[in-house]
Amino acid sequence: MFRGRFEHTTDSKGRVSIPSRFREILSSKYQDDRLIVTSFVDPCLIAYPVAEWQAFEEKVRKLPQFDPRVIQVKRVLISGAMECPIDKNGRILIPPTLREFAALEREVIWAGMVDTIEIWSKQNWERMFVDTRGRLTDLGGALGGLGL
Repeated sequence: MFRGRFEHTTDSKGRVSIPSRFREILSSKYQDDRLIVTSFVDPCLIAYPVAEWQAFEEKVRKLPQFDPRVIQVKRVLISGAMECPIDKNGRILIPPTLREFAALEREVIWAGMVDTIEIWSKQNWERMFVDTRGRLTDLGGALGGLGL
């Protein structure tokens, strides 16, 4: 499972090191040296191990193809997805369109999300985190409603 938050920096080419703990999980659990990186709603990127992405795509494939909600998910998540190989130095090159979407510049936050990883600009992460912490009471009630 991916857990924890790690701060890294991007280089001038848009490469960023994957936290060593996350690389260990990718190597031991998934035996893969690639991530599928995409965008969705929040101003961050979502990185999937290839096996998790393939399972997600299979679920999407089984949904009604003409449902407008399914089409929107495909347009945003699937069409924007890019395979990012991990180089020998443990880095991925994040494509310019994805860097632009997430406003990734120098400082990057990697956030473990159990089966996926979020990649945030440090500025967007801090803004979101302050906002979320301000709503913890509401979130606690929602978690209770989900049985947690």
